[in-house]
Amino acid sequence: MPNFHEEDSYFDNCDEDGEYCPAFADPGGNSALRAASASNPRNLPCPSCNEPNRLTPADKRAGYQCDACADACEGGGW
Repeated sequence: MPNFHEEDSYFDNCDEDGEYCPAFADPGGNSALRAASASNPRNLPCPSCNEPNRLTPADKRAGYQCDACADACEGGGW
């Protein structure tokens, strides 16, 4: 169990529901996707384009789509 009083605490990597989320895949970049790891592999398809291996389980729980689809929806991919 993490120490909640440490500067780099568990809560620094929690979503709005208090669920632990790993770090961003591209910190400071354009992507909201989470970093892939052994416990959070990028092994799920995008729900919009169905391309395989685009999301991690943390991305899916957050309701995300792949970067290409997100960019297209935001006007960056057209």
